[in-house]
Amino acid sequence: MTRERELLAEAGGAHFILGNEAVVRGLVEAGVGVAATYPGTPSSEVGDALSDIAKEAGFYFEISVNEIVAVEVAAAAAMSGVRSFAFMKHVGLNVAADALMSTAYTGTRAGLVIMSADDPSMFSSQNEQDNRRYAEMAKLPLVEPSNPQEAKDYLVYAFELSEKTHSPVIFRTTTRTSHMRTLVRFGPKLPPRQKGEFAKDPANLLLLPATAYKMRSELAGRYEALRALAEESPLNAGGQGGSDVGMITAGAAYNSLMDAIGEYGLKADVLKLGFPLPLPTELVARFLGQHRTTVVVEELDPVLEGQVRSLAQLRQIKTAIRGKMDGCFPQTYEYNPDVVAASLAKAMGFRLHVRDTVVIEEPLPPRPPVLCPGCPHRATFYAVELVAKQLRLKNAVYPSDIGCYTLGVQKPFGAADYLLCMGSSLGTSGGFSKTTDQPIIAFIGDSTFFHGGMPGLVNAVHNGHRFVLFILDNRTTAMTGSQPNPGVPLNGMGEVAPDVPIEDVVKGLGVSFVRTVDPYDTRSTMIAVREALGHDGVAVIVSRRECALLMDARNRRTGSRKAYAVDQDRCTQCLNCVSNFSCPSFYVDAAGLVRIDPDLCDGCGVCAQPLVCGPRAIEVRAP
Repeated sequence: MTRERELLAEAGGAHFILGNEAVVRGLVEAGVGVAATYPGTPSSEVGDALSDIAKEAGFYFEISVNEIVAVEVAAAAAMSGVRSFAFMKHVGLNVAADALMSTAYTGTRAGLVIMSADDPSMFSSQNEQDNRRYAEMAKLPLVEPSNPQEAKDYLVYAFELSEKTHSPVIFRTTTRTSHMRTLVRFGPKLPPRQKGEFAKDPANLLLLPATAYKMRSELAGRYEALRALAEESPLNAGGQGGSDVGMITAGAAYNSLMDAIGEYGLKADVLKLGFPLPLPTELVARFLGQHRTTVVVEELDPVLEGQVRSLAQLRQIKTAIRGKMDGCFPQTYEYNPDVVAASLAKAMGFRLHVRDTVVIEEPLPPRPPVLCPGCPHRATFYAVELVAKQLRLKNAVYPSDIGCYTLGVQKPFGAADYLLCMGSSLGTSGGFSKTTDQPIIAFIGDSTFFHGGMPGLVNAVHNGHRFVLFILDNRTTAMTGSQPNPGVPLNGMGEVAPDVPIEDVVKGLGVSFVRTVDPYDTRSTMIAVREALGHDGVAVIVSRRECALLMDARNRRTGSRKAYAVDQDRCTQCLNCVSNFSCPSFYVDAAGLVRIDPDLCDGCGVCAQPLVCGPRAIEVRAP
């Protein structure tokens, strides 16, 4: 069964699907008309599935230029009476925060849900943050599932809650919930509404200071009304059993807690909060009063624990509270059953099981992520490195950005020195250019440039910064799963769309030095780098070649894939291909001969150029 057929199936059946796919099914069941995102793991599969089903499902889906635009699109659609959904990874909510805080004031007419996919342990992120803090700060309700079935069901509930209270709802998942796969039972589908009508009301929708001043007190009142709904919510369940020990938990931590309780046979009453914010104070106060000891189990920050401790102090409830704030539970990284069991042992004073251990005699070799064989970014970095050696640029600074090309930090290139966030390579390059005399060569991807790079480039031109900027245009948003971006003639629903040429944008922003190169042409790329380093101002080089994964997939389909091999009669064992070009398809065999793995080589041919292989010992492998 195709993904389209499965996610649009009728009610009643059980389907073995991913948590992110369950989110998409929840949108179908909720009758959502508009969805918008900027792709980011661990939320990416939501967009991938929406791209597959949006047309057939009858709603509009877009991959926006960044997360704040996605929220703005969804907020306006909801104000027009159409149920709308914006979703992103946790750091994306930082980008969207300005719009998020304001939607809390204006409220919404149709349901508006904003999903934050948090990433405990930073499996695919530059930081670890707990976005429940945004719900506290914005005074918005937060709903948090712990498994795919709940992801679907809670999302439908979130839209109903949003419309009942006229409040946007934050829907928080984590990597574990997003990427868990279980059987999910489908419910009935609501027909999507994609068109509505916007009714003007500037006194409540135009956030001038006088308007916002009035609405601030209304927001506080709405939050207390939400607290009353949380008290009766079916998403907050459990807590009965008569044990002296009570445990309060939410989200993915619930799964690890229940595993630990089962393994150790612990006697405890568990209160699971699926609608944890605003905290249902009466429900929690009753629970605290029924237990001598209360353990709070939550990933990342002590958000619930802090509120629980405050509540116990205000109500003078005598219960010993255990959690992060007294050192029983760690405040960092993703939880698993072993982490939770060890923390519970600390809190409750029982012994952990002694487990059999496997002793590995030889340490396993490290397996860091690498650029793929044929990756155009490798060819770009190699050309830059050759120029740096020729010009003896021993102290060049390489600001980098978010994308596959961040892997340029690894040997032999070392082409990444400083990274903060999406689009930061432009701003940081400007800072370096004004405070050092070092040459600066920055890197940013095509999707990232559209997302957050353009303001930094305007700033650099206006303020007279001097640096070389490589815009690495691999014709996709590669790191998150090959989604389209404004630079390619395709939109998120797979339709032909106008593309926005990067060169035109760059020139329109005032850059006078603009060159476009094919990174597979090492010599031409080197010439462009040398010219750019001599330019007094911002110099932009657009390095354009599609992602090797896309090329390789197409070549496999068409049967046009080729591979290269080393002619051992010509090879001088200089090892430049292995040590300096460093494509992972190269290896040295037991006899000390350089070989190319035909299963890894995707036939880009860069290694066959004399600037990589002087003896010209690399040639197309005979079929």
